[in-house]
Amino acid sequence: MRILLDTHIFLWFISADSRLSIVARDAIRNLNNEVFLSVVSAWEMIVKFQLGKLSLPESPDIYVPKICNQYQIVSLGLSEDCVWRLKNLPNIHRDPFDRMLICSAIQHNMVIVTDDFFY
Repeated sequence: MRILLDTHIFLWFISADSRLSIVARDAIRNLNNEVFLSVVSAWEMIVKFQLGKLSLPESPDIYVPKICNQYQIVSLGLSEDCVWRLKNLPNIHRDPFDRMLICSAIQHNMVIVTDDFFY
């Protein structure tokens, strides 16, 4: 299975947050699954870190790649084709980061792991 992590799911996973379900944790840890973190999440983490809304042991540009490498989480770029998918995406969520993650998951035939919505 190809899994795209929502930003908060990634943060819950790396911090062993109890809000992360056992099913989600096990899916992320399952070596038979390909697990991805979008550059959209990197963008969101940088913005929140700069605003003081996200606390990490190091700057996200240093910390996140180290953690991704440790857990074999692959970076997923954002293509123009993903962005164009916004045109047909129902207005089920107003958060622009989440909307792009949904488009990326659709474009790349991935399951998105999130606690915000089902799609």
